[in-house]
Amino acid sequence: MADIFDVIADGTRRDILKLLLDRSSAGENGTSVSHIVHALGVSQPTVSKHLKVLREARLVSVREEGQHRYYSLSPAPLDEVDDWLVPFLDAGQTDAPDHAPAALPDSAAHAAEVVGRAAASAKHVLENALKKLPGR
Repeated sequence: MADIFDVIADGTRRDILKLLLDRSSAGENGTSVSHIVHALGVSQPTVSKHLKVLREARLVSVREEGQHRYYSLSPAPLDEVDDWLVPFLDAGQTDAPDHAPAALPDSAAHAAEVVGRAAASAKHVLENALKKLPGR
């Protein structure tokens, strides 16, 4: 399996993850390949190639209905990214209350945004799953 950092380093794959996150947050239960193609303006073979990489990294899951495939975000593998980033985020902080944290480089800020969105999506999925349990 590819290193998670290699997987999310590609801009098209990050765009696909962001689209799946946004649609999941909007209550969609999966996104079709054709919707991804249309939304990103990328060719179907390119989207399929990137979805394969994301599937292999377990960042997306797929549900088949007839000849259609619907993809959903699976943010758990991003925990490795989160674990790697946290020490860097903590390193810039001191105990002094008037000390502002150091600004993150753009690449780290983007990675942090992806991780934050993935965490929010996971929270959303968990809350929805808990609502479906009997007696809740």
